[in-house]
Amino acid sequence: MPASDDFSREPEKPLFALLDRLGIRTSTISHAKVFTVAESNLVKAHLPGGHTKNLFMKDRQGQLVLISALGTSQLALNQVHRELGTQRLSFTDAPLLWEALGVTPGSVTGFSVLNDEAKRVRFVLEEALMVHETLNFHPLRNDMTTSISRDDFLGFAEATGHTVTRIDFTKLGPG
Repeated sequence: MPASDDFSREPEKPLFALLDRLGIRTSTISHAKVFTVAESNLVKAHLPGGHTKNLFMKDRQGQLVLISALGTSQLALNQVHRELGTQRLSFTDAPLLWEALGVTPGSVTGFSVLNDEAKRVRFVLEEALMVHETLNFHPLRNDMTTSISRDDFLGFAEATGHTVTRIDFTKLGPG
């Protein structure tokens, strides 16, 4: 597993190649590395659209879940397992993140389903994110942000073989 700040392998290239093959237009900016939503708010404040936070979790039976949510949302993570029909979810470690999604901590993104060729990961999108026409994700590295239309992002997820589960976290109760 590479260091979380080593992007010499250029992980974004296969992603951009797939988006090109699918005819999906995006725009990407480079910026300082960001590891938290708070750091990314400073870097991406001028970008229109929904900014994301992305959480990679698992339950005790090994079910893997990637959640992409609006960066400002409060997520009832102690409730979401009921909606998904899993056991309680907890955060994973860096080696499992690398094995399943091919990204390092700080670079978790909805785009990382591209690397889940085994289809082990259940992909969840928050409804509050889906109200935005444009979505902003890291392109498998945390020193860039890629803007994509909501509909094109859903098409991308489908093209990777992932079914998107949409959840309204505001209806789950307090976290």
